[in-house]
Amino acid sequence: MIRAYPHLEVRGGSAGTPGPGGAGGGEHPGLSSALRGRPLRGPSAEGAAGWGGEKAKLLRSRPTQIVEPKGLLYVQQREFAVTTPKDGSVSILGSDDATTCHLVVLRHTGSGATCLTHCDGSDTEAEVSLIMSSVKSFSNSADYGRLELHLVGGFNDDRQLSQKLTNQLLRAFDLQPDDVHLVTFCVTELNDREEKDIHFPIIYGIAEIFPATFPEKGPDEDLRSAHILTGARLTNIYDAKKEQLHIGPYFWRPFPHVDFWLEQDDQQILENLSTSPLAEPPHFVSHIRSTLTFLKEHPFPSRSLFPDRKPRIYRKNQDGLWEQVCS
Repeated sequence: MIRAYPHLEVRGGSAGTPGPGGAGGGEHPGLSSALRGRPLRGPSAEGAAGWGGEKAKLLRSRPTQIVEPKGLLYVQQREFAVTTPKDGSVSILGSDDATTCHLVVLRHTGSGATCLTHCDGSDTEAEVSLIMSSVKSFSNSADYGRLELHLVGGFNDDRQLSQKLTNQLLRAFDLQPDDVHLVTFCVTELNDREEKDIHFPIIYGIAEIFPATFPEKGPDEDLRSAHILTGARLTNIYDAKKEQLHIGPYFWRPFPHVDFWLEQDDQQILENLSTSPLAEPPHFVSHIRSTLTFLKEHPFPSRSLFPDRKPRIYRKNQDGLWEQVCS
């Protein structure tokens, strides 16, 4: 179940250009009772917005920080990673390029175990169960603490995909048998800005719950993006106990009509390969072209990328950067 607490301090997180955002929604009766300390069942996005507006406004007002690769573990769409304070390699989790997607941070305050997930609504209930079990696996021995949830992302898109994902996430966490304390709620209308009658997200990415952007998104950015574009499920990419990043092995069939897509102009790629073509960051098309080129060069990854069916393994070196140690 979800419990909502509007007055807790939150450490900042990442992405896009700050600006004015949409406010509020009416208060849901379930949220009112939760604020008085009783369990919350079946919260609505509108109700959560009623108490989350001020905290979302504070988050939106924070300046966007550029996060360098040292100590960073970057999480792509349909990926998640968990780390703990004992991790000597990763000091920050981050993700961006979320338009209709949502960035989910779940943290256990006793163990300090923290999970960052980039969700797109492909299988939300199953993904939330994975997130919960992953954080709890590092928190079973903690004598105290609670699970705190931070939701950031989405905007008032024309197809209402953001609103749908917001509702899916709230319902999925509410169905969990454990108490989950909703601390940050900066999604959909609370993360929306309008410019010349076009809606955009305010925050596109987060790191530790403050707005951020990431100059480098590796390692293996094209490989990981190809995995997503060919229909991947949510994937755990990090082993916090070994402090190792695991990429793959990934397998896919030749991408259909890849030459056709590479011949299309930018507008066609935006309109056909984006859920929100008017709100994508400037590098979206070049990123998609790079991924399509990678898929063309590797139609059979079992032969060219993972012939031994083993993952590519990376560790942070002395400079705090990813270095491949095994393939």
